[in-house]
Amino acid sequence: MSDTYYERLVDEDALVAYLSAHLGSVDAYEIERHQEGHSNETLFVTWGDRELVIRRPPPGETADTAHDVLREYRVTNAIADTDVPVPNPVLACEDHDVIGSDFYVMEHLQGDVLREAEPERFAAPAHRARIGEELVDTLAKIHDLEYEAIGLGEFGRPEGYTQRQVDRWGKQLTWAFEVTEEEREIPTLHEVGEWLRDNVPEAHPHTLVHGDYKLDNVMFAPGTPPELVGVFDWEMATLGDPRADLGWMLSYWRDAKDPAPELPELVTRFMEQDGYPTRRELVDRWEARTGYEFAHERFYRALAVYKLAGLGEMFFRRYLEGNSDDPMYPKMEDRVPALAARAKRIIEGDEPL
Repeated sequence: MSDTYYERLVDEDALVAYLSAHLGSVDAYEIERHQEGHSNETLFVTWGDRELVIRRPPPGETADTAHDVLREYRVTNAIADTDVPVPNPVLACEDHDVIGSDFYVMEHLQGDVLREAEPERFAAPAHRARIGEELVDTLAKIHDLEYEAIGLGEFGRPEGYTQRQVDRWGKQLTWAFEVTEEEREIPTLHEVGEWLRDNVPEAHPHTLVHGDYKLDNVMFAPGTPPELVGVFDWEMATLGDPRADLGWMLSYWRDAKDPAPELPELVTRFMEQDGYPTRRELVDRWEARTGYEFAHERFYRALAVYKLAGLGEMFFRRYLEGNSDDPMYPKMEDRVPALAARAKRIIEGDEPL
């Protein structure tokens, strides 16, 4: 990371003055950028004997729902006293004179985020089973929250959520295709979009939804057995359709029988090992915990893969226009058609739970 980029992320003097005014002065502090993640920026702050995290949008981005960190603060603040584990929120700031954007401060949790591999302490069938159980049980807790009772009754419009998801991602793909179809076309993806538009469920439960719930957006505590202690990245949270959350989580979860992943850069495979629950077992547990049926499961699973394809195609457009040097982006020329084929297999019943 260049010094120039870091300076765009944070004015240290202004931030120190802000934290001193709200948390008290300290003799020593450290500020460090967290390198993981592809959306909002994360800064680790040691403030005296306190370990804190700051979340802010990328510099130069227009504030929209994709980078609405104060929305994250609002939902985590509402959830903090419930059974859903989140880092304790500390402060929220709308004054752009401090670091140039909205930001919020939360407590820093200790533990492991499972991205590329499982920790050695979890490498036993019972612990692997518990990872999947904790993951799906926590999702069920999110979907069971009485959102009006915790002050989130006006947090979104649950009616029509699923239809809006299909429409939104169709528009994202249309934007990407303006450039990418000059390189190659993906007729299968158009077919998938048409099927989704024709098969949107007429009704769905209304719950709080996370919007990006998957294994690498949660943290497990040190020690065993596995205990999920934090859910992160609430920037897409709203009121909507819990089945869309479940479909998204399942799109990242691997079964031993699966073919090679279409997006190996973003999808890990360690849960193919003995002991991890299958997707079918995760669905059964979610249904038992929530009382909801995963009806229209092919629709929700295909929608999740369609959204992944949309992300990949937007990445490919940015690469073609010279707006990214991410080495993953040019690979989307082949990755997105493979995702389209996967969505088609799900629709046709050739990739069952």
